[in-house]
Amino acid sequence: MPRKRARPGRATEPNEAQSLRLILVSGLSGSGKSVALHMLEDAGFYCVDNIPAALLKPFISHTLRNNEAQYSRAAVGVDARNAAAEIETVPVLIEELKKSGIQCEIVFLLANDDELLRRFAETRRKHPISTDHVSLKEAIAIERRLLEPILNAADLVVDTSKMGVHDLRELISQRVEKRSAGRLSLLVESFGFKVGIPGDADFVFDARSLPNPYWDPSLRALTGRDADVIRFLEAQRSVPRLMEDILQFVAARIPEHQAANRRYLTIAIGCTGGRHRSVYLAERIAERLSQNFPVVSIRHNSLGETRSITRAPTLAGASSSVA
Repeated sequence: MPRKRARPGRATEPNEAQSLRLILVSGLSGSGKSVALHMLEDAGFYCVDNIPAALLKPFISHTLRNNEAQYSRAAVGVDARNAAAEIETVPVLIEELKKSGIQCEIVFLLANDDELLRRFAETRRKHPISTDHVSLKEAIAIERRLLEPILNAADLVVDTSKMGVHDLRELISQRVEKRSAGRLSLLVESFGFKVGIPGDADFVFDARSLPNPYWDPSLRALTGRDADVIRFLEAQRSVPRLMEDILQFVAARIPEHQAANRRYLTIAIGCTGGRHRSVYLAERIAERLSQNFPVVSIRHNSLGETRSITRAPTLAGASSSVA
């Protein structure tokens, strides 16, 4: 049976459709969908997990649109245990709901194959698609293909390959649950190219051309947040130039995302190992962006850390001028 939970609250009038909010959580098995739904449930969302795609429209019609405040914020989980034809209808339905005035968004979670295989081996749980004739690796590939229509329509894609449960809960809390209607949620993440480019990045920038603190034995064990590494990088002329180039590019693209009603933007900055140059740049760029956006999240993939910079925006409406 689907898991349901209601929370008390203010009565919602039928004409308050604009205030209703629906989050559809989907993604690969083992990527953290249950963690995301549990976090939203703890935040007061009415949650239904593993809902059949064919029942999504009736659920919305009979619960989300009624006059009880407990349904004014809802989250539903949809996975690959649906017919392919039914999965293809989900993005169409969500788009229809957006046009009707309901605040809807799709959050899609994924991870790389090696990490998914490791998680299933660790938990000893059975993949929902695997059978005696379908191996775990084959099941993961099938699931990726089945869920592709939802992935392509997702407002936010989260790659959890390098994330723990706490990091994922924090990210969902800051970027999804606490995001105000109409505001763009920004994430700046650092990574190491030797590990791989994050699968959730909208823009990827390469910092490997900058002088590398790794080759200084006294700096090797430190990170881009340590004072000695910061001094090393700020002494290089090429570092502020690259940072300004990135900020100017992002400033030019943000209005396009807002005009297209995009709710999320993820900026990834990589260096070789993901510990020095990319960490420094991610911190500085997130700090600059936070001057005009109320909440900017930072994730350091190689350090396994996620946090947010929260402050009141300096310009009304969160101006996109970040240069």
